Amino acid sequence: MSSQSFYLLGESPSSARTIQYDPNASLEDLRDLIASHFAIVVASGIGFQSESVNLYEVSDVKAATGPIAITVDGHSIRDAPGPSGLPYVGSFFEVFPDHLGNHQRLFERYGPVFKTTNLGRTLYHTNDPDVAAIAFAESDFFTKKINEAHPLFGIKNKDAGVFLGDTDTEQWKITHKFLPPALGPKAVRHYAPTMQKTIEKAYEVFDSLDEQGEAWNVYPYMLKLGSEAVAKLTLGMELNHFSAVDAPLHEMVMLIAHSLELNKKITSKGNWYASLPFGDPKALKDLQKRMEVLVMDAIAKAASGGAGDLPLQDAALEAKNMTDYALRATDNKGNKIPPQSFAPALVVATGAGFTTTSSLLSWLLYGLSVYPGVQEKLLQELVDNDFTDETQLTADFTDRLTYLDFFIKETQRRHNPSFQPGRTAKVDLILPGGYRMPKDSVIIPALHHIHNNPQFWDNPAKFDPERWGTPEVKNRHKSSYIPFAAGPRMCIGFNFALQEVKIFLPKLLWRYKFMKDGEDAVDYDPMFQLIRPTNFYVRAVRRAKWPPKTEVEA
Repeated sequence: MSSQSFYLLGESPSSARTIQYDPNASLEDLRDLIASHFAIVVASGIGFQSESVNLYEVSDVKAATGPIAITVDGHSIRDAPGPSGLPYVGSFFEVFPDHLGNHQRLFERYGPVFKTTNLGRTLYHTNDPDVAAIAFAESDFFTKKINEAHPLFGIKNKDAGVFLGDTDTEQWKITHKFLPPALGPKAVRHYAPTMQKTIEKAYEVFDSLDEQGEAWNVYPYMLKLGSEAVAKLTLGMELNHFSAVDAPLHEMVMLIAHSLELNKKITSKGNWYASLPFGDPKALKDLQKRMEVLVMDAIAKAASGGAGDLPLQDAALEAKNMTDYALRATDNKGNKIPPQSFAPALVVATGAGFTTTSSLLSWLLYGLSVYPGVQEKLLQELVDNDFTDETQLTADFTDRLTYLDFFIKETQRRHNPSFQPGRTAKVDLILPGGYRMPKDSVIIPALHHIHNNPQFWDNPAKFDPERWGTPEVKNRHKSSYIPFAAGPRMCIGFNFALQEVKIFLPKLLWRYKFMKDGEDAVDYDPMFQLIRPTNFYVRAVRRAKWPPKTEVEA
């Protein structure tokens, strides 16, 4: 064995560590060894220098005198850059109110990793798919640990496990075993008829609005629609959101939506604000207690869908809803999901489900209304696939709608609702590019900016569904498009969300022509957990005719 002293370029040579290595090892092996000693996440980026001269062989390392400097991707090791900010408030006004636009400006100024400090709370941000993939992996370096710096800290619930709990807990292991089967591809397919009945019931309201010649604000109605479907899936509840044009939101929906708004306000203002015993922090705690009461009441009223318990996969396919599933599902040892994890998980499943899908549905209607030619192409595809008012939408049918799939993907690329998937460093580490990141700090893979990064997307500002059929996009970086995040903690409800929009959108498009009302620019709410349009009004006009079927050349 040989030994040599190594230190991180950018730090003092006096910090060098003596490390033993095999002089006959390959350069890759030496890089792996050095990475393990210095917590460098990606070893392949490691380079060596001696007196500013690059060393390319292990023999060069052995022959060098004095400490050897370590570089990462050609860079010295440095803190992530970012705006210096103002006294006390830090970067708050560099980010809000237009946090999408401001984050884009900061990426353009500082590069693929930067940090902000808002009223004492520090966050790291990245638009680099490689760094995002590292962060999302449950590894020796990162995990989902919802600490005080995490964007979800205000609504953290350790008993909710798979949604709002830390990965390294027994609760997460339990809920991660029980809940995913209920939201797998086969399980959600048998909810398709219920989804179709939900949108068909909503026709009564949209028809009435059309008859009155009235434009309507899209998000509130999509919130009603999304929550109506999700409440049936999770709790078996009828919310009666479409009993009348002005039917009120169910109390539980209002509470969940308000809690996401309060959480964003609280987490954006630093840890000191979150600890206040009054105002928004107290209101959020009160909302959470009331939500649990409502969910427990719904669980108490829910009748089991069968005579007895069933194994996980069987229960997932036979359950009437997730409450029914949780009451009946047993693992291979006969265990059920513990009662203390049951209610919190359903609260979060309900809230995460309808807020995400309602925002996505809103942006899909936005795409129909503002991007020329899209609505006509989607309608033609339905005609060419023999769609009628009586068509029963199934996964087999929607799988044939290629342009619909492209349109949904492009909408999620340009207007993805989610922004907050944070991951926490388990150790002091060094990211690709040489960025130093301390233990317990939180990084946000900024989905919108990853999806619109010009290094990975050609003309990213252009809304172009057809790009999804090109070789360039098919062969894209696997983490350049991650609308539901990635890794073990990615959104487990993505199958349900995609099936829901693939049923709702064709039914709405077939029945109505959508037109944006007014010339005002569409705004989003910066103080909400998701990206949702707040002032997007449409006219939905009942269709009287449809285009002829495309003739197929002989």
